[in-house]
Amino acid sequence: MRCMDVSFLFVGLLTWAKATASECYGSRPIYLFWLLISSVFVLRVLICLIERSILFVGVQDGLTWLLNPPEQNLPLILADHGFDVWIANTRGTRFSRRHTSLDPSQMEFWNWSWDELVAYDLPAVFDHVYKQTGQKIHYVGHSLGTLIALASFSEGLQVDKLKSAALLSPIAYLSYMRTALGVIAAKSFVGEITTLLGLAEFNPKGKPVADFLKSLCTNPVVNCYDLLTSLTGRNCCLNSSTVDLFLRNEPQSTSTKNMVHLAQTVRDGVIAKFNYGRPDYNLMHYGEFRPPIYNISNIPHDLPLFVSYGGNDALADVSDVENLLDSFKFHDGDKLGVQFIKSYGHADFIMGINAKDIVYNQVVAFFKRQN
Repeated sequence: MRCMDVSFLFVGLLTWAKATASECYGSRPIYLFWLLISSVFVLRVLICLIERSILFVGVQDGLTWLLNPPEQNLPLILADHGFDVWIANTRGTRFSRRHTSLDPSQMEFWNWSWDELVAYDLPAVFDHVYKQTGQKIHYVGHSLGTLIALASFSEGLQVDKLKSAALLSPIAYLSYMRTALGVIAAKSFVGEITTLLGLAEFNPKGKPVADFLKSLCTNPVVNCYDLLTSLTGRNCCLNSSTVDLFLRNEPQSTSTKNMVHLAQTVRDGVIAKFNYGRPDYNLMHYGEFRPPIYNISNIPHDLPLFVSYGGNDALADVSDVENLLDSFKFHDGDKLGVQFIKSYGHADFIMGINAKDIVYNQVVAFFKRQN
């Protein structure tokens, strides 16, 4: 097995690639490649090459998939089962803060929301993996990684290169989200004003955002001494040392515009493109007064999907996931697999000590059936 760490410059055609460094993850060698793609963002992707391709996308830093020991994290379990594993990082996080002409200190660098992840970043990663392997791709998404996948697939993007998709703790509809910090933030987050005040980067470890979060923590229902629970709700099956490692690395920077868009998704109860707040602005961007809807039911009915969700998930609430599943009511019956885990919370799907036995074995079996 060969593992490589790749940097992507989005969006465009691959023009050159060069190996520049190597290191190790356990017994698995890791190589650093620079891939130049004509404009604009540089994203980094960890890949373990074997023979069948799987792409992982989560909420932020791709290393979150690897916090558990190798025998307990899904990417390396799949690698050991003979799959190529590619792990994407999200714009703005520590490994993906490069650009052809802009710097993170500039406001324009942060002028994006998850719409751009749907329209540009995910297609660019898919295109590169497909060109490198010549194979259709299995997709694994968690949290935000499910939202951008669902939106992208509903627009007809990637489906010609996609073999199947596993969606863990899927967020799409967020009307019933009940994580304490998320609910308060969505209701009180006047993101348009924040942007006008010049806060383009939403850095949870920077002073402006820290002060904002501190103000939210004065609410008695928010326990900021237990940040993971305040962010995700209660999880059943986490190792405390893994949680400590997670909190040393996460959460990381995103754009304020992205936070505004997520708050709109919570408040409006629909999966739609970014709302610019004024009909004339929306008309300028979309040719219509309101932002277009992502119609999830447009996802091809014969696309193999595996959905796993938890009964204790405060971000992907059961009612919201059931609303999502209703979008698949015309999906081919043998192409949709659903797993419900009553005790699982949001973070259990990527860090749970028993996730291998409860979730990952099911995911491996699902992907193998597609081959």
